This record gives sequence, C-alpha cells and structure tokens, in this order.
Amino acid sequence: MTKEIIKIIFFGDIVGKPGRFAVRDFLAEDNTSKKYDFIIANVENASHGFGLTEKNYNEFKEYGINCMTCGNHIWDKKDIYNYIDNSDCLIRPINYPKGTRGAGSRIFDTGEYKIGVINVLGRVFMNLVDSQWEMVADEIKKIKEVTPIIILDFHAEATAEKICFGRYCSELGVSAFFGTHTHVQTADECIMNNMAYITDAGFCGASDGVIGMEYSTSLSRFLTGIPERYEVAKGSTTQINAVEVDIDVRSGKALAIKRIFCSRNNIEEESESEKEG
Repeated sequence: MTKEIIKIIFFGDIVGKPGRFAVRDFLAEDNTSKKYDFIIANVENASHGFGLTEKNYNEFKEYGINCMTCGNHIWDKKDIYNYIDNSDCLIRPINYPKGTRGAGSRIFDTGEYKIGVINVLGRVFMNLVDSQWEMVADEIKKIKEVTPIIILDFHAEATAEKICFGRYCSELGVSAFFGTHTHVQTADECIMNNMAYITDAGFCGASDGVIGMEYSTSLSRFLTGIPERYEVAKGSTTQINAVEVDIDVRSGKALAIKRIFCSRNNIEEESESEKEG
C-alpha cells in the first residue's frame, strides 16, 4: 500500500569523525533509521572537517543515508574528483559554473514515490557563484514534472538571504527548505506557504569547541588575525542537530516540522578500519 505521508530527516553539517560517529550511532540506536522514509545529511565537513573522502562517502551509505548534500568545502579533499561523477547519492551546489563536476540536483526513486533534492550556495559573504534565483526556479519547474516532493539545502551565511530565498522557494512549491553552513541550529522552524522551513539545521559533531572545531585554534585566529589550520574538536560530548519533516506524498506539501537536538557522552574511539580517510 502506497504511503500518503512520508517522514524525512535532515542532518545539519556533519563535522569530522565525532559527527560521523554521532550520526551513525543515532541511526543505529533502536533501529531509528527505520523510522524515516528518506534520510539526508550535509556532509561537506565530514572528512577531518573539510570535504568528503570516498571512504567516508561509502560509510554514510552503509549508515542508511539516502542523499548527501554539501557546500563550498566539498572540493577540499582532492579524491572528490575520482568519484563525484559516479556518486548516486551525492549532490553539490547547483549554482557552480556550467561544466563543474557532479550534479546539482537529483531525483531519488524509492519505488513508491520520487523525491527531488536540490543543493544551492548562497552569495552573500560567500565566494561568488552563479545567481541562484532564476536557476533554481527553472530546476524546481523541471522536477515538478516528475514529482511534487522537492527538498532544498541552501548552504549560506547571511540570515536575511536564507529567509528571503526560503520564502521565494515556498512560493515555487518546494516541500522543505533547510539552511546550512553556520552550524548553529535556529529556533525558527515553521510551515511557510506549505513548505517546511528552518534558517539553519545546525551541526553534528563535538560539542566542546567552536562550531565543531577546536576552541584554542579559533581563539588564536580571533586574537591574532593570523590564519591557522583548523582541527576538529575533541571532547567528551557530541551533539546531533537535525530536522524532521512530514510531507504529503500527493501534493508535496509539508504537514509538520520538528527540530532535533540531542547530545551524548563518551565519544567512541575509532578502530583501525574507521581511521580518517
């Protein structure tokens, strides 16, 4: 029997090993992954804080993640070029210039229904990419010819740009809009013109630090203005920031949205087979 309502979960930016293990354990505990019909995660910071290795990409698939979105750091691990064109779960921002490797959107076929996912980069306080407005409107129109269910990850810095672009997308019939990049979960989740919206989904990773990175390095950069290499934070506590959304399959309209914020102690040490790729 075809479902009338599907439940999806979107994980905010996964930062390094602590974030990967936190998401792995969250999905595995009490078969939580079975609760969701579709699982999405932003993975641009997943491999030692910057980019995504093929090894970690494959691990996420094993965890049960159906779709991976990213952002401006996706190119930081050079082996991305070895697998991005053949990755069936990963999408990069659609508004990189024409000819950029990878896909900016995908339609996922679950057998019972199809889900369109679009990844977009903001332009305010970010490295300039192509304008997203008309480009995304055209992409939404194309996807709607196949499915009414459309999920959008807007990886952007400025709150105003996220809110404005979110309202714009709600008027075009997007089902759910998740802001990412700033790593701080906002408390403004709502249903906007039948679209589930949140300005930022937050991040998954070590709570002891600054948005997932070591406090000491962050402090030094602010005090001196001298760039230093960021390292992923370590500590005794990890956090999960995610968002649940219920969507009507026939109309693509969002029916409910719920923030998830949970933490756990005792970060598990990696085994030889789980060392950073």
